Amino acid sequence: MANDLVIRALKGNAKSVHLSSRNIRTLSKAFGKLTCLLALHLNNNRLASLPTELQSLQQLTELNLGNNVFEEIPPVLKHLSSLKKLYLFGNRLSTLHPEVLEGLPNLTVLNLNHNSIRLIPPAIQRLSNLEVISLVGNQLEEIPAELGLLRNLTEINVANNKLAEIPRQLYNLRRLRKVSLARNSLTDLPEGILGWENLKILDVAGNRLSMFPFEFQFLALEELFFEGNNLVKLELFESTQEKEVFSLKELAARLILKEDLNKSSVVSRALRFLPDLQTMLSRWGRCAVCFQPFHTTWLECVQFINLRKDMKMKNSQNIPVRVLLCSYSCFNKSGHSYYGVARV
Repeated sequence: MANDLVIRALKGNAKSVHLSSRNIRTLSKAFGKLTCLLALHLNNNRLASLPTELQSLQQLTELNLGNNVFEEIPPVLKHLSSLKKLYLFGNRLSTLHPEVLEGLPNLTVLNLNHNSIRLIPPAIQRLSNLEVISLVGNQLEEIPAELGLLRNLTEINVANNKLAEIPRQLYNLRRLRKVSLARNSLTDLPEGILGWENLKILDVAGNRLSMFPFEFQFLALEELFFEGNNLVKLELFESTQEKEVFSLKELAARLILKEDLNKSSVVSRALRFLPDLQTMLSRWGRCAVCFQPFHTTWLECVQFINLRKDMKMKNSQNIPVRVLLCSYSCFNKSGHSYYGVARV
């Protein structure tokens, strides 16, 4: 039957072949003769491997292998450099071999939903044209910083995994329009979220967030999903303030940061020769009241943002957004609407 299909496809100079839901367990080597093929749909079968002859399909741009029984990405795919869309959802994948990823430089869509993948290798950065990546329902415990190098990404979906955090480097992806981090174990989103300047849809439902990161209200979001988190509530308590005692390290860091931000040539030159210090100081913050830089967060506060009034969204709920202050002195100044966070 397979040979008959190949013969018909060859005679008709077929550009697309659909063999979905045929209970196919082995693909004929004859498929390697379909060198003009652009799309091959083999989803909903029982395939566990592909013949090496498929490397002849040098014009293939779309390959659907969803809902089969692959335990690894078929090695032959590393020869299909023209592939743009690859679907491997609903298989038994646990690892992504770097050498296969390196052979797919033109990939724009990668769907790996509902597998058992625990790790995305740093080689993911080789997919420089990738626009959509989806790993819903896997076993991911972390996302590599290298994902932040894929500057063409417009959509990331890593819902239903085991992520406790996301790397700050993802904020380098300025073309992102949709991000789903739903149903993970996130307790925080890193600072710097305004890097997602084109983001329209954000789904963080079903995590452990207590508040949203600093300046979150300035995102141009159209949809926000956040139910099922442990968000801070607006309940007022009296607080007792402790006396401020800054460490020598903190005082020195604040002085260096202030001088460096003022473009002090001496400090800038010195930092170039002290990479460890430069790395440490890269995690600085800025006080929301006096706007001065600091190294260690002295006081975590929160302001409550109305989604409809402040972010022009349909939802009228209030959400807590993190605010960082450098001292109790700034906290005690009048004219701001920031509240200290009490853990009760």
